[in-house]
Amino acid sequence: MPNGIASSKILLQTLLGEKTKQTPVWLMRQAGRYLPEYRELRARKGGFLELCYDPDAAAEVTMQPIRRFGFDGAILFSDILIVPHAMGQRLWFETGEGPRLAPRLLDAAFASLEAAPEHFEAIYATVRKVTAQLDDKATFMGFAGSPWTIATYMVNGQGSKDQAATRRFAYRDEAAFSELIDAIVENTVTYLLGQVEAGVEAVQLFDSWAGSLSPAQFEKWVVAPNAAIISRLKAVHSDLPIIGFPKGAGAKLIAYARETGASAIGLDETVDPVWAHENLPEGLPLQGNLDPLALIAGGEALEQSVRHILDVFRDRPHIFNLGHGILPDTPIEHVEKLLTLVRQ
Repeated sequence: MPNGIASSKILLQTLLGEKTKQTPVWLMRQAGRYLPEYRELRARKGGFLELCYDPDAAAEVTMQPIRRFGFDGAILFSDILIVPHAMGQRLWFETGEGPRLAPRLLDAAFASLEAAPEHFEAIYATVRKVTAQLDDKATFMGFAGSPWTIATYMVNGQGSKDQAATRRFAYRDEAAFSELIDAIVENTVTYLLGQVEAGVEAVQLFDSWAGSLSPAQFEKWVVAPNAAIISRLKAVHSDLPIIGFPKGAGAKLIAYARETGASAIGLDETVDPVWAHENLPEGLPLQGNLDPLALIAGGEALEQSVRHILDVFRDRPHIFNLGHGILPDTPIEHVEKLLTLVRQ
C-alpha cells in the first residue's frame, strides 16, 4: 500500500479520482539541466549515470525542484534504461548523443544476457533517502519505461527517430520479440514493486515511442504489456495510483484508457484537451499537457495555453503538467510564472 494519504497531498488525491479545489502541478524532467544547482552537481559527479547510481546525489537532484518551486509531486531522479541494465546489457551515455546499450539484440540473443538485478538497489536507496526528506504536501512518484519503449533501446542499442529496426524485428520474429517483452514486463513489475516498498506513493509508466506503432501493433506491444504490469502491481497494492503515458498515441488513447487499467492518463502536447475530455472515460484523472515550447516562449502564449487547459479540465480530476519533459533552455522565471497561473 502507498505510504498513506495525507489530506494535504492534492496530487495523490487527484490520482485517486478526487477533484481538488487547487489543481496539482509537477513537470516531467523537473529535476534536470534547466536548474543551475543540477548542473553544478552533475559537473562534480562527472556524468548522468554516475548521478543515477549515487543515492545521495540522486536524492538531492530529486529534491532540488521541490525546494525551489514547491511542486505538488516529486519524481524520482533516475532513467528508464536502468531496467535493461539490470537485465544484463551494458549501459553508458555518449556525450551529446544519448544512451547506448550493448550488446544490441539485433546482434545477440536475449538469452545470452546475464541479469544484474543489483543495479536496482541503488535506486531503492535513493527512494528511501527522498522519502525521509519530503514534507507532507508533495506526493512521491516512481517510474519505469513501458515495455515497448524499453525494447526499442534493447534491440537497436540506442534511440532512433522511427524505431524501424525494432518494428522490423517484431514483425520478422514475433515469438522472440514477445519473449523479450514478457521479460521486460517481469523485470518492470519487480522494479516498481521495489520502488513502492522503498517509499514511492504513485508510479508512472513512460511509453515515449508508443506513437510509432500501427493500431494492431499498439494493441499487442503497448496495451497488453502495460495492462499486465498494472494488473500485477494492483494485485499487490490495490490502491497504488498508476499513470500511463503513451506519448504519441493520439486516438489510440481511448483503447489504452479502456483496456490497461491505468489510474490516470498522461497527455502529450499534440492531444487536443477538448477531445481528451470528451472521449476519455468520464471522471478518469488526466495529466498534462502544456507544450514545453510554450513554457520556453512565456508571455501571452504561455498564459493562454495554461488557461485553456485549466478551463477544459475544470470539472475533471486533472494534474497540470507538460506534454513531455521540460527542456534544458527553459527560463526559470517562466516556470515560476506557470506555477502562479496554475495556483492563482
